[in-house]
Amino acid sequence: MTTIAAMLARHTLKAAAIGATLILSATASHAQSAGPFTGLAGSWSGSGTVSLSDGTSEQIRCRAVYQVNGGMALKQNLRCASDSYKFELSSDVKSDGTQVTGSWSEASRNIYGNLQGSASGGQIDVFVEAAGFAANLTLTTKGNKQLVSISSKGQIRDVSINMVRG
Repeated sequence: MTTIAAMLARHTLKAAAIGATLILSATASHAQSAGPFTGLAGSWSGSGTVSLSDGTSEQIRCRAVYQVNGGMALKQNLRCASDSYKFELSSDVKSDGTQVTGSWSEASRNIYGNLQGSASGGQIDVFVEAAGFAANLTLTTKGNKQLVSISSKGQIRDVSINMVRG
């Protein structure tokens, strides 16, 4: 009887070890496949301020939609408006894990260009440029909260937007 109990215990331990190995490998596989854009998908909205080159600043309301493909590719649409100002920023971005490259456009001014930068730890930092325009954009995400910061030497000097998912 003790040999049957010992045999059952060995099989139980073996099954538990196999189960733990499968769970750990699935978790590791998921972590490896997760890219810098994982967790951004969906609709976001919020408000902030826009500072213009003439020294004025205004409250601004924004909505963003992020489409994420495998955590390594992102399509973003950000629409913002204040009482006298609006912009519609779109981007199509890819990452190799830490480096970010892609293209962007701003519909209301018909400008477009390229972007490049880095992504890690819930933060994306990119430099965007087009003919006659350049800006730094930082997107920081923690859970369901996001901060978008844009700074340039153009008509838009600084934008700071706090958004939440939903």
